[in-house]
Parts: sequence; C-alpha cells; structure tokens
Amino acid sequence: MVDIQVVRGDITEENVDAVVTAANESLLGGGGVDGAIHRAAGSRLAEAGVAIGPCLPGDAMATPAFDLDPPIRHVIHTVGPVWEGGDQGEAEILASCYRRSVQVADELGARSMAFPAIATGVYGYPADQAAHIAIATLRSTPTRVRQIRLVAFDQDVYEHLAAVMREQ
Repeated sequence: MVDIQVVRGDITEENVDAVVTAANESLLGGGGVDGAIHRAAGSRLAEAGVAIGPCLPGDAMATPAFDLDPPIRHVIHTVGPVWEGGDQGEAEILASCYRRSVQVADELGARSMAFPAIATGVYGYPADQAAHIAIATLRSTPTRVRQIRLVAFDQDVYEHLAAVMREQ
C-alpha cells in the first residue's frame, strides 16, 4: 500500500525518484511550479519536453530530471484542466492527471514521487475540490510506488490537502 504524505515546501528539493510538474501542453515550461522545476532542472528539460510533446490535458509524459539534485531522476509532465466552472469534465481530467502520472512512475520503476497541487494555480481549479480528487485518485490507483508526497507551496493548499487526509 502506498504511503501518501502532505507536506509544505519546494518540490524541487524533495527526496524522491520522480517529481510531477503541472505542465502546459507544449512542455516548454511556464510559471508557478512548472517554472520552478524548469529553472532547477536547466534548459535541457524544455528541449526534452519539445521532443516528446505535446501532452494533452489529463495525460502524462516523462523526461530525465537533468540538473535536479539526486535522487530525483525523472520529471513527469502532466497537463491539468483549466477551470471552467466544473461542468466541462474538469474533475475527470484532473483525476486522469494523477492516475496517468502514477502509471508513468510505475513504467519508470520509481518507488517515490512528489506531486504539486495540479491545476490550482493559474489554471484556477478550486484547491478544496482539487485536494479531494488528488487524494481519492491516488488512493484508488494501483501502483508499485511506495511513497507519494503531496507538496503544497502555500499554506492554503496545504490546509486543504491536510484536511482531506484527516477525513479519510
């Protein structure tokens, strides 16, 4: 059974095999967590992203971690939904982001991984709803990953994730 932990911090400093980035479809890098991961991994990450992209919302693709510090070996890029009010399939797309990222981690042989709060930044997904989807999906997805860390950059997202973990 996978151990799911909620922490507050910088995802680029996690002690895991793979980090997930909330990417845009081009995989070129952007703002927020994606920008932070791209800055830490160096310019080769965008070059690798272009080589495998585009990535459709709800899917996930992997590249090497390049300049991220070991043990991080992989970056898993996933494209979340843009919040359109909740009736445009956003929940299904967000759940697919988490599920596909875990499946990619399994394909890579990763035993530990870290997720940001996908789509809760500039894509506007409400953090409370996103927390429920993230944790429910991760708990119900079969995997060989042993540890999943949900890394919140800000206190608000951390509190939503921690509250959902306490509920279940």
